[in-house]
Amino acid sequence: MTRNVARILILLRKMRRRFPRIDVMRVWVVAILIGIAAAYAVIGFRFAIDNVSLFAFGATEASMTSGAASLSPWRAWVAPVLGGLVVSAMLYLAERFNWLPGGRGQAVADVIEARAVSGGRISLRAGLAAAAVSAVSLGAGGSAGREGPAVHLGATISSLLNRKLGFDAKQRRALLGCGAAAAVSASFNAPIAGVLFALEVILGNYALSVFGPIAAASVSAAIVTRIHLGNFPAFAPPEYGAISNIDVPLAAVLGIICGLISSGFLLSTEKMTVSVREFAQKRNISYLLLPPIGGFIIGAIGIFYPEVFGVGYEAVTKALNGDYAIPLLVMLVVMKCAATAITLSCRFGGGVFSPGLVIGAFVGAAFGAALGQLLPGVTASPVYYAMIGMGAASGAILGAPISTTLIVFELTGEYGITISLMVAVAIATLITQYICGRSFFHWQLSRRGYDLSEGPQGIILKTTRVRDVMEAMPPGSPLAPDADRLETRQSLGDALARLNDAEEHGLPVVNAENRDQIVGYLSRVKALAAYNKALIEDNIEHHT
Repeated sequence: MTRNVARILILLRKMRRRFPRIDVMRVWVVAILIGIAAAYAVIGFRFAIDNVSLFAFGATEASMTSGAASLSPWRAWVAPVLGGLVVSAMLYLAERFNWLPGGRGQAVADVIEARAVSGGRISLRAGLAAAAVSAVSLGAGGSAGREGPAVHLGATISSLLNRKLGFDAKQRRALLGCGAAAAVSASFNAPIAGVLFALEVILGNYALSVFGPIAAASVSAAIVTRIHLGNFPAFAPPEYGAISNIDVPLAAVLGIICGLISSGFLLSTEKMTVSVREFAQKRNISYLLLPPIGGFIIGAIGIFYPEVFGVGYEAVTKALNGDYAIPLLVMLVVMKCAATAITLSCRFGGGVFSPGLVIGAFVGAAFGAALGQLLPGVTASPVYYAMIGMGAASGAILGAPISTTLIVFELTGEYGITISLMVAVAIATLITQYICGRSFFHWQLSRRGYDLSEGPQGIILKTTRVRDVMEAMPPGSPLAPDADRLETRQSLGDALARLNDAEEHGLPVVNAENRDQIVGYLSRVKALAAYNKALIEDNIEHHT
């Protein structure tokens, strides 16, 4: 009998040692499934955009510029207006049924928020509704990008599998990164960039424990996309000639220009979003009227400059081929920045990566063409600088220099621009961070009360609530009106500051609905212990 018990105990120990390995294998398997599912979701998303674009402009998203240019002016103008009306109806229904709280589309910033605040959870209804809104917005001519909504859609699929399979918070965050990586990989046919985007932007760390599953998801998505859509770069730039030693310092100058323009784009988008919101509140205008109003303005711009419509990749191809003169390129930079700011501030769905690529291509092509006139035969062709401008502007806007650099490599298939591209992206990002202080995603999150620029310690202090760490108590005697107290919904940072100001070892906790009834107690020791524990867990997650 004793021998049998010993054997059972030994078997249990062996199984316990194997459980972590089984758990890791489970994460890998689910990561591959996420990659496959996200790839098909992105393909479906692009198919939806194409169908809306065919109805609106008589051309798919890949040839929207040519399609809009061939239409009569009134038809080109009315397409985004009607699209805005449809978007308004969709936002109304989504908010009424609580699919999109706040009546706005969702993209990369919401995925970052889910990772930092919600334990990797994203509502399936919100993900599908946001994708539908973005498909209509982009297909009807809204000047934004499809990659942000695609990332959110991939993360939604990841969150769905997380809930069904019961992963812990750390695994949910890793798999959230898998969904984002797969979406980027499928959108750009760029599996390497997908991995680095998820690590750099979504997770904010390069831990070895998450690298493998994210790579598996990204590669799986790339394979599925190549099977259905082919294996070729998104852009096929023409030859840009020989590169001389002077092209690297000139690329640095282009980086400065792109940094300044990217800063102007971010600041103008932020100011326009705030101004539109304040104007609507003062005039008592419903946010549901904003999309058609925005569509009216975008359509008016698109009559003269159809390059601003939609994602804009056809315009990038034309810029790479040298189809635009310098004055037109300069005007297109201004118009694309304005159209994108209007699109985002008027609640159309979409992201900012594609606009960054388009703006950067226009700036780089204009810069290269000007150099060709000033220094004929000395520098590389405008194509060379257009590709560098794509990376510099988009990297600065996103605040993701590493993944953006690789995305440009994989989009163009050109690795001969490596040194110049890295120099330009680094300088543009540095200037934008100095002027604006944050990336587009962090600005969006700051509007919702989350400042993630302070690192893990700031995130913990802002996202952990008093109700999460307090000692619950049965209802007792009511508090005196002038007694110090904490609220359950207050952040841990606010609670520690209040404890310090009150010079108390602890304070009673109340609900916001009944500030006189004690529901718990939070001591300074318990608050600090919870903070230290969260810091340790975050450090382990980021470095293992």
